[in-house]
Amino acid sequence: MPARRFFQAQAPVFGLRRNVRGRPLKRDALMPLTSFAAFFSGEAGAHLMRAVKDALAEDGPDLTSNAVFSPEDVLYAYIVAKQDTLLAGMPVAPIVLEESARLEPGAWSYSSPAGEGSFLRAGATALSLTGSARILLRAERVILNFISHLSGIANLTSAYVKALEGTGVRLLDTRKTLPGMRYPEKYAVLVGGGCNHRKNLGELLMLKDNHIDAAGGITPAVAALRTAYRPTPPIEVECRTLNEVAEAVACEVSRIMLDNMSPDMLRRALELVPARVEVEISGGVTLENIADIARSGATRNADFISVGRLTHSAPAADFSMRVSSRRDN
Repeated sequence: MPARRFFQAQAPVFGLRRNVRGRPLKRDALMPLTSFAAFFSGEAGAHLMRAVKDALAEDGPDLTSNAVFSPEDVLYAYIVAKQDTLLAGMPVAPIVLEESARLEPGAWSYSSPAGEGSFLRAGATALSLTGSARILLRAERVILNFISHLSGIANLTSAYVKALEGTGVRLLDTRKTLPGMRYPEKYAVLVGGGCNHRKNLGELLMLKDNHIDAAGGITPAVAALRTAYRPTPPIEVECRTLNEVAEAVACEVSRIMLDNMSPDMLRRALELVPARVEVEISGGVTLENIADIARSGATRNADFISVGRLTHSAPAADFSMRVSSRRDN
């Protein structure tokens, strides 16, 4: 199946196991019914395809495999978790294989014993692959890089989400992503149970200190946005002081970010913001202090806490690909 159609026809729903033909096998209560296909429609899908093609192009032709294996040679490969981990990025594998087959013609198939978003114990098989030796070996490292990186992000996100349990505060990612990998990384945050902040600069208009200082204050900065864009996208204002919080509230913006505030200032700032305005806390957040930060308010808590390290510092999960000339029983 051509990769351009894979997004619509083959991508699994989180928590839904599928076989190689894409037919549902078993529904698990793993994740909300948000599909890989839905996330990677439109612009996001184009970015993912570009990332896959770039990764394969970086490797160039696999001269070693082409010398050792004939076009008719078939291998069986198994992608195995080497640690306890969430599984994220599994649907990228057939896209990589499809693109590899465009470069090195041959047949391939795959099956996924584990569902996207499922928890794997060390030693468990995430994917089973069959096909041309040249295709599988060319695709091996690219598939492992995607799955290891995205699963690592899902793991770290899940740890932060667990720390927030019972607070009612939602976890957000940021735009601190690797160039070319923003959409896959933000997808992995969803697999881990987090929420996405804006994916690009147009989804939400965010006034930061540079904009505010240049405009002469929050009020003229908000006015400039509302004059420039009709209808105006949601506006978020980054606030550094209590006076800025009060001014942002008066401007009736959609969301206020409390940036790098002390615990006492956070409590006082939250008291200034009515329930109709969302509040996001950012800066200095760790696994150790996120629960306390989430409970900073006396009269209300924040709606969101954003954490950049979800994408810029998540350690990769450890996966390997075991290859055999015979199918496992």
